[in-house]
Amino acid sequence: MARRPTLVEWLVFLALGAAWGSSYLFIKIGVETITPFTLVAGRLAIGAAVLALVMRLRGQPLPTERSTYWHLVVVALLGIVIPFSLISWGEQTIDSALAAILNGTVPLFAIVLAAVVLADEPITVNRLVGLAVGFGGVIVLTSPGLREGFGGSLPGQLALIGASISYAAAGVYARRTVRGVPALTSAFLEVGFAFLITLVLAVAFGSPWASRIEAEALLSVAWLGLIGSGLAFLAFFYLLERWGATRTALVAYLLPVVGIILGVLVLQEAVSLPMLMGTALIIGGIALASSRYGQRRLIGRRAEAVPTGTGR
Repeated sequence: MARRPTLVEWLVFLALGAAWGSSYLFIKIGVETITPFTLVAGRLAIGAAVLALVMRLRGQPLPTERSTYWHLVVVALLGIVIPFSLISWGEQTIDSALAAILNGTVPLFAIVLAAVVLADEPITVNRLVGLAVGFGGVIVLTSPGLREGFGGSLPGQLALIGASISYAAAGVYARRTVRGVPALTSAFLEVGFAFLITLVLAVAFGSPWASRIEAEALLSVAWLGLIGSGLAFLAFFYLLERWGATRTALVAYLLPVVGIILGVLVLQEAVSLPMLMGTALIIGGIALASSRYGQRRLIGRRAEAVPTGTGR
């Protein structure tokens, strides 16, 4: 029988959802005066420093295989540099609440990519139904932007969808290539590599000297770095060790809810009927795709036969 979660673990779970869900609010505030690449580089500098300190305190070793570092650079690009940059750029033209909702589609894209790449993640009946419902929610959310065209919010919405695809690709790639690396070590190296890459991009294309350094911008960078890219990772690893990946992944359900609440309360963002319907469909689609029912295999790679007597 699975161990029942403790009160402390539930509090950490809620804090993690609040930390990651609030990131969209602080990104929206930050990009008002700071260029996207500069914002991303600033938050990653703080996040890398936090993770480096914890690595030092725990005496965590670094990988010895050179190939591991190259794989982690790819994960850093797909899982941090590209999505963080797209989200920050997209939130220049769309509300933080809508950004949080659209970024909640990561599990849906992960299902599709995993079925193509991984042999043990096929498209099943429940996942197919969940995909149909979830992507129906995306259509409902983006339909106003489609009517506006590229002169309105559509580019920002597409940027958020692109960020979700990149996040999903990072997860699938990491599962296929990165093995035997402790979660904390992996996160530190990914954030560190991502910081170096975005620092170069910020200097080359972001014009950091053109940013207006205001109190709200500094607060945003500090929150995103310390909470969103530092302490939140530690909370995630804490839950991962105690709950496992499946239960910890439930935090994805909190992010759109936190994003909507903060967007309304802090920035007075409007909540429309399509937004509520789209959110419900996306969350419902993820729930259906994660259900234990209807798991008959429909689409996906077949696992290769393993010769008798060989290990994995």
